[in-house]
Amino acid sequence: MAAVAGLQLSAPVHGHASVSSASSALFKVSPLTFPFSSPSGRASFSRKQLVVFARKLSGLEEAMRIKRMRESKVMTKGKRRVPLKRGRVSPTLPVPDNIPRPPYAATSILPEIASEYQFPGSEGIAAMRAACELAARILDNAGKLVRPSVTTNEIDKAVHQMIIDAGAYPSPLGYGEFP
Repeated sequence: MAAVAGLQLSAPVHGHASVSSASSALFKVSPLTFPFSSPSGRASFSRKQLVVFARKLSGLEEAMRIKRMRESKVMTKGKRRVPLKRGRVSPTLPVPDNIPRPPYAATSILPEIASEYQFPGSEGIAAMRAACELAARILDNAGKLVRPSVTTNEIDKAVHQMIIDAGAYPSPLGYGEFP
C-alpha cells in the first residue's frame, strides 16, 4: 500500500484509479502493492518510479507508444519522394536596343563592390525612388500571376515584358552569366 502525504492509491475500478484520503472510509477498494520497496519493508519511491507507475496506471504509456508508432509511419511515407530532375533552362529573353545595358551584361565578370560609401545627389535619389516604385509594382503584378497550372517560365516572360514595357533593363538578366 502506498500512502503519500495522507493519500492512498487504490486499485482501479472500472478502468479508473481512485485516490482517497486515509481518513475517508467511503468507497474503499483494495490498495495497490508496489513491487519495489526498501529492505526495511517501508516503501521508498523515487519521483521517476511514481511517474512510470502513474503512466502505466492511466494508460498514457500505451497511448504514447501508439502515437510514436503512427509518427514513425508518417516519417517513412515522406522518404519515398521521387528525386528531383534537372529542368530545361529557357533561352535568354531579348532586350530592345533602345534600353541601355549595365556593364555586366556583356561580360561574365561581376562588378566589384565599392569600398567607400556612396552619397547620391537629388537626381540619384529620384532615380532610386523611381526604380523602387517600378520594382514594387512589378513584384505585386508577378504575385498575382502565381496560381496552379502557371509555370515559372510563363511568370518569367510576363515579368520580363513588364520591365521592358517600363523602359528598364531586367537587372538579373546576364548577371554573372546567369540566364
